[in-house]
Amino acid sequence: MSGWRLLLTRPAEECAALAATLAEAGLFGSSLPLLEIEALPTTAEQHAIMGELSHYCALIVVSKPAARLGLALLDAHWPQAPALPWFTVGAATAAILQAHGREVHFPPQGDDSEALLQLPRLQAAIARPGARVLILRGEGGRELLAERLTAGGASVDYLPLYRRRLPDYPAHTLTQRIEAERLNGLVVSSGQGFEHLRQLAGAHWPRLSRLALFVPSPRVAELARACGAHNVVDCRGASAAALLAALQETPAPAF
Repeated sequence: MSGWRLLLTRPAEECAALAATLAEAGLFGSSLPLLEIEALPTTAEQHAIMGELSHYCALIVVSKPAARLGLALLDAHWPQAPALPWFTVGAATAAILQAHGREVHFPPQGDDSEALLQLPRLQAAIARPGARVLILRGEGGRELLAERLTAGGASVDYLPLYRRRLPDYPAHTLTQRIEAERLNGLVVSSGQGFEHLRQLAGAHWPRLSRLALFVPSPRVAELARACGAHNVVDCRGASAAALLAALQETPAPAF
């Protein structure tokens, strides 16, 4: 496992935390954030949804930024928030909500939509007649959740809280970093992160597509393979623990 030298592409703070975790395991991580979080302006739609919060049977939070921004919006509207069940795809997002006293349910294994949908507590919530679910997220993403929940008889609303943009980098930043630091693996945490990776790679993508690409879910793995990635490793989760487990099982290429 120690032979891996990885490009990390999460938002800046998350990159730093992941690089530190990798370093403790004797692995090299080079941070090049490809997702910059930009909070959306407060809208009348957000106010309306917050006013009807008690009508939902479940609140699903899909990311750490959604958790932080959602809590801030909640505090601004509800001095005493309704006691509703919250759901997340992973433990890290759940920890943010739990620190604010929320009841949170998340899959014990697997940080993805498929694992969340299997939770008995969520299945019980949407089995009620007239079940309404609110998904707190960025612009776009997690469409599978809404599709499956709707198929199960629930009505689904979205509360978009932020957008992810690609930071401005000079041309060839990505290829120069990979070559200068002899990186042999790429790590993305979402489908949008992968799209930004391809966008920044530009004409160099066919060459970079041969590097090992570590992704968080089958959905992102399918997207990457459809775009020509040759060596995709599905970590079945976006956590550092999931990445480390995948690295343990995947031999590093020889330099």
